[in-house]
Amino acid sequence: MALTPARQASNDGMVLIARAADFAARAHVAQRRKGDAQEPYINHLAEVALLLTQATGGQDATLIAAGWLHDTLEDTDTEREELETLFGPAVASLVAEVTDDKSLLKAERKRLQVETTPRKSEQARLLKIADKTSNLRAIASSPPSGWDFARRIAYLDWAEAVVAGCRGVNARLEQLFDETLRHARAAVENTK
Repeated sequence: MALTPARQASNDGMVLIARAADFAARAHVAQRRKGDAQEPYINHLAEVALLLTQATGGQDATLIAAGWLHDTLEDTDTEREELETLFGPAVASLVAEVTDDKSLLKAERKRLQVETTPRKSEQARLLKIADKTSNLRAIASSPPSGWDFARRIAYLDWAEAVVAGCRGVNARLEQLFDETLRHARAAVENTK
């Protein structure tokens, strides 16, 4: 039985997402989150992909696949060309769009995220909101070892500034970020 074009596109999207999840799991296999719980890094990627799936009703396979892959260029030895070969130019471009230039100092990378995010594509801004939401959840539940109160607050403030440049792309995801930020601030304040 032949699939309708819409059904075939849906199947292709599901396969793309599953392939991205598999690739991400293998690329980040030895990595852990910085928090005291030392969660497998793949948990962060799964959470970002889930947030994007919920925000889009599962209708943007490119975005969801990029959610799984968004840290591969920054945190593994994966090259953009490899992503393009395996997942196509749209996924590779989106991942590259949200990847920091690691040759720059950390402070400069953070400044550039605040400055350039408002000019990024809608998909990139959605990905930024989902990524920051996941990171805030981690800071609230399992803050990075060695991060004192001031550093955690500084991260929350910075994440809020980055997401300010993303406003207007998805009310549901933005509301979730705001709720997560309030919760994270309360959790950090309780550790003072």
